[in-house]
Formats: sequence, structure tokens, C-alpha cells
Amino acid sequence: MSEVIAQEHKQSKWSMVGKDPYSMPIEEIDLSHPGIWQANQFLPFLERLRKEDPVHFCRESAVGPYWSVMKYKDIMEVDTTPDIYSSEPTIGIVDTFEEFTLPSFIAMDRPKHDEQRRIAQPVVAPVNLKNLEELIRKRVCRILDNLPLEKEFDWVKNVSVELTTQMLATLFDFPFKDRYKLTYWSDMATAIPGGGLAKSQAERWEAIEECLAYFTRLWNKRIKEDPGFDLVSMLAHGEATRQMPPEEYLGNIILLIVGGNDTTRNSITGGVVALNEFPEQYEKLRANHEHIPNMVSEIIRWQTPLAYMRRTATKDTELRGKEIKAGDKVVMWYVSGNRDEETIVRADEFIIDRPNARKHLSFGFGIHRCMGNRLAEMQLRILWEEVMNRFHTVEVVGAPERVYSSFIKGYTRLPVKLHSL
Repeated sequence: MSEVIAQEHKQSKWSMVGKDPYSMPIEEIDLSHPGIWQANQFLPFLERLRKEDPVHFCRESAVGPYWSVMKYKDIMEVDTTPDIYSSEPTIGIVDTFEEFTLPSFIAMDRPKHDEQRRIAQPVVAPVNLKNLEELIRKRVCRILDNLPLEKEFDWVKNVSVELTTQMLATLFDFPFKDRYKLTYWSDMATAIPGGGLAKSQAERWEAIEECLAYFTRLWNKRIKEDPGFDLVSMLAHGEATRQMPPEEYLGNIILLIVGGNDTTRNSITGGVVALNEFPEQYEKLRANHEHIPNMVSEIIRWQTPLAYMRRTATKDTELRGKEIKAGDKVVMWYVSGNRDEETIVRADEFIIDRPNARKHLSFGFGIHRCMGNRLAEMQLRILWEEVMNRFHTVEVVGAPERVYSSFIKGYTRLPVKLHSL
């Protein structure tokens, strides 16, 4: 299955790249293939489905048949009805990789989901966020002060990856010198074999097994120590998690790495892209830095770093007049809901002082709402406060390079230049 998806999009019969969504039969539109996401051609496809077929059935694709839920209110209904729309066996559109799915609490239903999530939740509790703020600001300042002025460099590598990797190392109490392994494992965990980073499924699993071996050593060390305030120690000592089998521990570790890495990292880059695409908003920001907290929410909406979440119908049901059968895949396209003009006025525009900017879908809703949403917002807020204190412009000087994925809506490279105040 995964090898089919991994074909180069220009060669794949499933690719939508270069196609006009308005001239093809609507039933043939397939959002699951990564090509249109990497090529940044997805928006017209989302627009047509929202307008003409907002609960859309794709009968044939490389990942099999699935439903696409395109509008804000319908996504909210699915996301907040876990008894009908289950997170098991997985929240990805592909059922398995090589007949094997790693369990994790994001892909569990109640009560097990709630029990495991509760173990990790304290690391992002308000009191701990307050303790982390000074550390994050020091790191942001150090990163920004080491960047070159008036010289091209890669924002993804030097800022987005660097800041989020340092934060992950802190949350796991992970050896700081090895912190780039976290980024590598995160990227490999979500990579499509043959589509870029992972050349094959074997290479991908080799990286994931390395991740398990490393975190098993950390678990064995922490379990012998008094409970600490880091994620490994919390999982090792938590009543609902200390007896986890290795694959479940690995699944939860990867969930926490990806959740803490990809979303924040791609929003950090997405904010730079958005301000360059909407220069009048950059002027507005320069004139009043108090827009930053609201702008952070608008960045997260506009970027939508995870394009979708998948659910599985537990019984026959109906959504917007469409009959969904038990066992059907139901994909909530958050990226489409965040562009729904019925709910969000001028949704395709980036507006830093947008009213109710936090009313977006990027963090999900209901029991699976992103656990670390406040930490992500805090990192972005601090970063932009310090960027605006130092630089007149972060100028994009080349085309963004995007991830080959319909799930991770992110960037692999963004060439920029910094201009001083």
C-alpha cells in the first residue's frame, strides 16, 4: 500500500497535480495523494468540494475509499461525536504501514484515551508553561542573535527546527547533544517511503526502531529514579502507562514528538510565508506589536499544520444527507474548514487582527483537542516578539519547499534574508 502512495506524483495515476478541479468529474477528486500538497495546488480542490459536495465520497484512491468532510460545522460535528466517529485504529488516512499500526492515545477512544492523556497533560499545564516561558525566550534570543543579516539562509533549519527541537529535548529531558535525533525521528515517522526523506519502508522502520531503543534506555533509567517532571518519567511512572507494551510506548513517544515538533515548526515557517504574501499585514504588525498574540492564532489557522484527522464510523450514520456506513473512513479536512467562508469571513486572507482568530480548527475539538496548544502559541508569540524587536523584515527570497504529505502540511526549506530595523 505505502509503495503505491510513494510513487512520484508526476508518474502516479492518483496524482491531482496539474489538473483543473473544476473541469474533472467531482467524484474523481482525491485529496489523499501528496502531490497537490507538495506542489501547493490544493486550495481550488478544497474550494470546489466545499461549494458543491462538502461531504464527498472518494471511491477509488491509493488508500482505498474514504469520505472527506470539508465544512467547518460538519467537521465540528464529527470531531465532537467520538461515539459515532472513532479514532481507532488510526488517525491517518492509511490503515497500516506494512500491516502494522503503532497504538497511541490520539488513536484511542475512551476510557483508555483519557487515562493515558491524563498522564502526560501536566507537562503543558499553565503552571509549567509559566516556568518554561523564560527558558524559551532565552533560547529564542540566542537563535535570533546568531542569524546573519542581509545574507540568505534557510529559516526552516536555522529557526523553526532549532527552536522546536530544543523544546522537545526539554519536555522529554532528552540529552541535549542528541536533540536533532528527535527531528529526524519525527520526520521519518510521518515520511512516505520513496517520497523524499525515507527512501524505503525498511529505512523508515530502521529509524523508528532506533527511536524505540533510545527511549527504552531512557525509560529504564527513569523508572529507577523518583518521578520527574518530564514526559518519559511521567509515562514510566503513570498508573495508566507504566505497563504499556513496547509498541504502545513507542506509539505514544512518536505522537508526542510529532505533536511537539511538526505543528509548531511548520507554523513558525508558515507565519513568515503569510506575512510575505500579505505585506500590508506586515506593515500593520510593524506599526503595532500588540497584534502578536492574535496574529499567532491567525498564523495557526492560515497554515493549518496538520491538514486532516481521520475517524472511522462505528455504525451507520448520516452527515449532511450522506449515508455513511459502519467501518467507513471519515476524513476531517481541517485545512478546508479553516477556509470555510460560511464561518470565517475572508477566510483565504491572512488578517493579523482578525476577530475571534482563535476560533480555528487546527488544534481539533472535543476529547482529542491538541494537548500542547498553549505551548505552541507561547513559542510562536515569544518568537515574534523577539523577531519584531530585532528585524524590520524577514524576507522570503525563494520559493518555499514543501513536505511530500497530505497529512503534515509543512515546509522542508524556506530561503530568507533578514533586514535590520
